[in-house]
Amino acid sequence: MSSEKFDSQKAPEPVGAYPHARKVGNLLFLSGVGPRERGTKKIPGVELDDQGNIISYDIEKQCISVFNNVRAIVEEAGAEWKNVVDVTVFLTNMKDDFATYNRLYAEYFKENQPCRTTLEIKSLPTPIAIELKVIATI
Repeated sequence: MSSEKFDSQKAPEPVGAYPHARKVGNLLFLSGVGPRERGTKKIPGVELDDQGNIISYDIEKQCISVFNNVRAIVEEAGAEWKNVVDVTVFLTNMKDDFATYNRLYAEYFKENQPCRTTLEIKSLPTPIAIELKVIATI
């Protein structure tokens, strides 16, 4: 079975050598998606010091941004939000951020409740607090 690389024109550019997604048969596999804004290194809700260290962040703003970025990739690749079947969520601070993330997740996935795994990790490649890995059907 062949796979087709897909790069979104709406979501933020990948920070490494990988596509936004790959289409394999009727499945769409997204690479990890964070809350950055396209065309910039700006991360909604994040304040950095001169060395690029996080001074403060707003997990609600990051969650909204990451959900919107995922939606842009999914829809631009030919799927629909309701076709998301599996979500892996990476949080850098489960204790402080889970309740806010979980509340927003429930709003965004109210009509469609995909399988979900949430993991706490030490850090992500850029100064973000959340990243999503998604599988959808096309």
